[in-house]
Amino acid sequence: MDSAQPFSYHQIWKSSDVTNRVVVAVDDDFRVRDSIARLAASAGLEVVVFPSAEEVLLSGVLARADCLITDVRMPGMDGLELRRQALTGYPKLPVIMISAHVDEAVRQRSLKEGVFEFLYKPFDGEELLRAIQKALEQTPEQ
Repeated sequence: MDSAQPFSYHQIWKSSDVTNRVVVAVDDDFRVRDSIARLAASAGLEVVVFPSAEEVLLSGVLARADCLITDVRMPGMDGLELRRQALTGYPKLPVIMISAHVDEAVRQRSLKEGVFEFLYKPFDGEELLRAIQKALEQTPEQ
């Protein structure tokens, strides 16, 4: 490993029938990352998962992302701040927020600020896939 490069733990999931669409998912809970990755990969998407917002920003992967899925509450930088920072460089990137904490004020503010979709955990896999598909339909392929 090159010592000049920061260590980043992330996984890339690809199905055998992969498209060229890239979904980035961020959640501090491994089980959520794993289920999102498996679900999106089963739909033929390339999925890159991270345990923190900071690692996503350091990785440079947002340059090729077609959709960002992020948890709202995470240690360190939260999903709302990740969205703000991501949009400074990639203003058309659709963001799907997910949260285990029911907070309608946060949900409404997020949607008003342009979050593409806001889902509460546990969410139905089909519901997430529909949200991803709609987001990708509105985003030109890179």
